[in-house]
Amino acid sequence: MLIGIIGAPNKGKSTLFSAITLNDVHIADYPFTTIDPNVGVAYVTVPCPHSEFGVKCNPRNSYCKDGMRYVPINVVDVAGLVEGAHSGKGMGNKFLNDLSTAEGFILVIDASGKTDKNGNKCNGVDPTEDIALVKDELAEWLSGIIERHWKKIYMSDDFGPELAKMISGIGIKEDVVETSLRKSGIRPRERDPPKGPMKDFAWKLIEQSKPIIICANKSDDPDSAKNTEKINTASATRCVFCSAAIELALRKADKNGIIDYNPEKKEFRELKEVDETQKKALSYMRSFLKSGKSDVQGMLNRLVFEMLGMIVVYPVEDENKYSDHYGNVLPDAILIKKGSTASDLAAAIHTDLAKGMLYAVDARSKRRIGKDYMLKGGDVIRIVSAIR
Repeated sequence: MLIGIIGAPNKGKSTLFSAITLNDVHIADYPFTTIDPNVGVAYVTVPCPHSEFGVKCNPRNSYCKDGMRYVPINVVDVAGLVEGAHSGKGMGNKFLNDLSTAEGFILVIDASGKTDKNGNKCNGVDPTEDIALVKDELAEWLSGIIERHWKKIYMSDDFGPELAKMISGIGIKEDVVETSLRKSGIRPRERDPPKGPMKDFAWKLIEQSKPIIICANKSDDPDSAKNTEKINTASATRCVFCSAAIELALRKADKNGIIDYNPEKKEFRELKEVDETQKKALSYMRSFLKSGKSDVQGMLNRLVFEMLGMIVVYPVEDENKYSDHYGNVLPDAILIKKGSTASDLAAAIHTDLAKGMLYAVDARSKRRIGKDYMLKGGDVIRIVSAIR
């Protein structure tokens, strides 16, 4: 799974990326700090089943802390998006191409209103302008791609499937194309559809296939309070307020053994004696977490589990010991789409396992289940296959 961090320049995208991945990237207080995309690994969290089974887990592809399983996702942070990016302005075309395979977006805005749409410092900017700018550029970018293919297939009897095939590399499926066509009112047999409906069609495709959550950054700035209602309205409540800078400071302090930080619970405890300056900084950050104005982990979880509809399941080879053949207990946590079957899980593990699949076993009930069993979040499943 790939999540894209997007936004206008100098809104805190790279700081957020560093906070959730702990990758060292170039962070500076001026536009276009990021030229080439930064790619890293972040984590979503779910309760780990080990406590339910009374066993100690040995994760391989994830890790466990305080009863929560941290499951990896890929994240890309790209160059800031400026007005006219779809036509090549700024880092435009590169920015948009870097995002084409992302399954969902975190759109970072400056909740304090202290940077303009080009990333320059100023005061009194409406943060919702960032949302409108990015949405418009994404729609313009995709409608441009569609228009380039349109004239080749506009008379086709299989227009929807043909168009879906042409834009499949962007991760947009046929059913989404068909639904969006109906909602936008575009008639496929028009050689030159109007610009407005075409952009509306493109935006509907993005909305359905690449959900966007708004990250209202810099919410530790006092001026952000006056923009809260406006941002919530513009984002249709698909918004999380945070301070990427504070999150980064906390995660670095945790990594360096100064504190034990739990991003899930939004709390930490000191592990070492610190000087007065550090003590004041930690006190300020603790107060900020308690204020409820920051939930970076919740933002990732909401995007992946609620908006993208993913669940986590645990494949095992021994349903009695909940382990693989090496004895690792609950070794792997697999992100898979809600509505997936046991057969889909087998395919996600290995194509040969799916080809030879006979049945599966639910490790909780020890019951045999069929290939078409619909998975639930937290399921622990053994796949029985004629091919290992």
